[in-house]
Amino acid sequence: MPHSALSAHPLPSPPSALLDGASLFLDFDGTLAPIADTPDGVVVDKDLLHLLDQLRDRLDGRLAIVSGRSVATLRDLGFSAFLLAGTHGLEFAQPDAPVDAPPRPAAVDAAEAAFHAFADDKPGLLIERKSISVGLHFRGAPQWGAQAGDLATDLAERHGLQLQPGKMLFELRPGGADKGSAVHVLMSRAPMQGGKPLFIGDDVTDEEGFAAAVALGGHGILVGTPRETQAGFSLEQVAAVRHYLAQGVSA
Repeated sequence: MPHSALSAHPLPSPPSALLDGASLFLDFDGTLAPIADTPDGVVVDKDLLHLLDQLRDRLDGRLAIVSGRSVATLRDLGFSAFLLAGTHGLEFAQPDAPVDAPPRPAAVDAAEAAFHAFADDKPGLLIERKSISVGLHFRGAPQWGAQAGDLATDLAERHGLQLQPGKMLFELRPGGADKGSAVHVLMSRAPMQGGKPLFIGDDVTDEEGFAAAVALGGHGILVGTPRETQAGFSLEQVAAVRHYLAQGVSA
């Protein structure tokens, strides 16, 4: 049976039947594509887009990509034809339609300037400017991770921003939304309305998405190394995710 509470135990593989009638929510980095050394190092291949296109049609449109990336970046990567929730649920966009998002606050610009000042003499640190948030990546310089975290925490408190830790990343953004709230919003709207939510993701930022899916009678699938999670099932890696999704097309 799937776990409905936090668990760090190895989880079972998800049955393909979970895809039947699902409203499918998919994280991007680490779920649909391997995490790259830099944010712009990820390439979306045509096979993935074709698979998602087929699966969306089989689910009568009930497929959404829910990512920490902005909607603009997701579209640049090739996802313009899909329902998107970007920047951890702060942005929404129907396929090829205008983006519904709040304006970029001045506090994020101030945090971005502080990140640049911190990273200026530290090779390997990378600042990622997003539409309404900013991220400080330390994958290329892990020795600065602790200080980066201290800085991000201080900036969040000083400017009233939400601190969003990720994999070798600290992101600052406006509060009031997360991937769980994105699931709740999209499940109240067409085309996701009426299906059973299934959220697939790898990062701690996906935990709210798992919890929301479970609260609405669905399931979460954790990708990668076992850890404490709200998910009830797991897949080992990106290749396993693609194989699993392909079962939903061929069933």
